[in-house]
Amino acid sequence: MTEINIDATGAVAGRMASYAAKQALLGSTVNIFNCENAVISGSFPVVRARYYKLIFDIGRPEKGPFRSRMPDRFVRRIVRGMVQHKTGRGRAAFERVMCYIGVPDKFKDKKLVKVSKDASDLPRLKYQTIGKLCTSLGGRV
Repeated sequence: MTEINIDATGAVAGRMASYAAKQALLGSTVNIFNCENAVISGSFPVVRARYYKLIFDIGRPEKGPFRSRMPDRFVRRIVRGMVQHKTGRGRAAFERVMCYIGVPDKFKDKKLVKVSKDASDLPRLKYQTIGKLCTSLGGRV
């Protein structure tokens, strides 16, 4: 069983998450670092309105359904949408995926892999970081 360490800085969240989900389904342990620096494509007001509706309009924040506003859990939820987390194989794969804010001390000496192009390389793409989105929704980074 291999371990894959992904640097999410500047990576498009969906592309990175699909790579992580596929590797987890193949049996690898996947660690995603710097989740607050991953980006979501789309203009800021539209994306914020979409997630604001999921958190505050569909359910009540006191009773649920609960959507996390921490960047590491936010990215982990994106990965969860790409595995069949209700089956045994998908649940086991999802447990092999861990997301972190920054890089913890025990992983400082590990080599980090970039899995997709940086969003800054795409000239006309509107995007914002997950950290900024989570902060605007009331989360802490």
